[in-house]
Amino acid sequence: MCRGGRRQAGVTLMELLVVITIVGILASIAYPAYTQFVRQTNRTDATKTMQLAAQSMERCYSVNFTYVGCSVNGVIVNDTSTIGTPNLYYTITFAIPDAQDYTMTAVATAPPQTADNACAQFTLSSTGQQAAQDNNANPNTQLCWGSN
Repeated sequence: MCRGGRRQAGVTLMELLVVITIVGILASIAYPAYTQFVRQTNRTDATKTMQLAAQSMERCYSVNFTYVGCSVNGVIVNDTSTIGTPNLYYTITFAIPDAQDYTMTAVATAPPQTADNACAQFTLSSTGQQAAQDNNANPNTQLCWGSN
């Protein structure tokens, strides 16, 4: 209380420091979880694009009986052709060794996906076989293709 019977209102420096410390601790816990969630969510940029490309390849094969020279999102793909994903986080490379087989491989090319160590590479073959690897080339298919 001060003179005249009035109480001064306000926040002390100590109270402000306690609040800032608490906010800092909460942020240091929440930020890594948030970035991991964002990376996990962005994996669909690769998987969905690969599945849509596979549908285009199968439509082409059903008409032409070859995967060579098929159009995927307006791009004619052959062996070693590449396309980008819609959000530009991944580049998908096509391997078409013959008219009846292909394999697509997606590799992260932009942040935050380049820091996704759990799912560094996705593959999808003409047989429908899905695979994924972490940054140490260990298989991680179930986690990366969305069955986590």
